Amino acid sequence: MEWSEKNEGSTPGGRGGEGGGGGGGVVYCSENAKRAKLNSTLAALLDDPILSDVPMKPSLSDVDTLISLELGSAMRISVLKLDSTSFDVVVMNSATVKDLKLCIKKKVTEMEQSQMGHRHISWKHVWANYCLLYQNEKLLNESAVLQDFGIRNNSQVQFIPFITARLNKKHTKRKKHRFFHGLNKLS
Repeated sequence: MEWSEKNEGSTPGGRGGEGGGGGGGVVYCSENAKRAKLNSTLAALLDDPILSDVPMKPSLSDVDTLISLELGSAMRISVLKLDSTSFDVVVMNSATVKDLKLCIKKKVTEMEQSQMGHRHISWKHVWANYCLLYQNEKLLNESAVLQDFGIRNNSQVQFIPFITARLNKKHTKRKKHRFFHGLNKLS
């Protein structure tokens, strides 16, 4: 009895230390109950139409960007796809074309994974064959600031087909031909 009074303090009857963690089950169950209540509260909050723009598993940067949007230091841009559907992304007011492309990549990846599971999109192929357009101006310079194009909050950019043209529009000669051609000159 002396041991349980020293270590268990005000535990009634000194039963807290007996049975290999008798009180631990209560703590474990209450932690599970708290976690379940927290998850249900978060799910209810995320189902609220006011918070519809918050992703299901938001990262800290997602939350920071959404707070910045509310404070006016970020902007929401609608992206019109080729199939005439659109989605919204949020970028900082000082964002560049590259930042917008990264947000588009992240948003599309999230949408694809939620609808179809894991699916790989070759973004190198996408950006080699398509570009973004805002008011008939192609956003090709990745280091250009979006506001320099006149893009503001609630602006809409769209995907358009675009293939970068080669400068000389000629096919390069294969190195094999150049190598053998050089051997013919030596003999």
